[in-house]
Amino acid sequence: MSGNGLTFRRHVGKSGILCAAILFLAGLWNAPAWPQSDSPDAAIERGHKLFEQSCGFCHGPDATGARGPDLLRSPLVAHDVKGDKIGEVIRLGRPDKGMPALPLTDQQVLDIAAYLHALAAQALSSSEVPTKYPLEKLLTGNAEAGKTYFNGAGGCQGCHSPTGDLAAIATKYSPIDLQAHMLYPEGKHSIAVVTLPSGEQIKGPLVHSDDFVIALRDASGWYRSFLRDQVKVELQDPLAAHRELLNKLKPADVHNLFAYLESLK
Repeated sequence: MSGNGLTFRRHVGKSGILCAAILFLAGLWNAPAWPQSDSPDAAIERGHKLFEQSCGFCHGPDATGARGPDLLRSPLVAHDVKGDKIGEVIRLGRPDKGMPALPLTDQQVLDIAAYLHALAAQALSSSEVPTKYPLEKLLTGNAEAGKTYFNGAGGCQGCHSPTGDLAAIATKYSPIDLQAHMLYPEGKHSIAVVTLPSGEQIKGPLVHSDDFVIALRDASGWYRSFLRDQVKVELQDPLAAHRELLNKLKPADVHNLFAYLESLK
């Protein structure tokens, strides 16, 4: 009898442990999900929905323009950092251009900014963009107005020539790549001019620069490095004029300049 009672108690103990385990797992299954950090993709998706609801009727569902301007090529979007410039336009609107102010939260502004930056990055890097971004959407400017800006207020003729470095430029790049090169030129390195205590100057493409050392490649191709506290250093940026112009360009200037470059075939 005592043996049967011991066996019974063992079965009850095992059953109790099994039931407790089942209840514990069921509690985990039904418990709220652990909080997760907000991923960039989630912000972009929220921004996509917000943009379509609040902005798409003017700027197009893909932000390439409709009644309102194309935002993928907007200098404002290009210079925006975490919604600082986009947010100002959203909150204040542009009444003179028919854009009302939108009462969006800070998080909603960040989401829309994340969506626009993702679209802009895709437009610059995706190999699928040329087929999805037709030339007629890019060619919204006036070539003659672009030529006037090129030779006048833009100051472009000081470094470029339609019969020199820009000759037939439109045949060398796809439309989307041509515009990318126009707005964000690459390939030219900063030039370092190092003046030694003796007065001798050594000049060449900058190779390395930090708080302690400056290094360049001289006219003979030799790598030369110097301690910054023992020499005078001047850095020349061959693209400085481009960077300064980018801050001044209005959307109409961008469209007109591109139309002019696209006519150079």
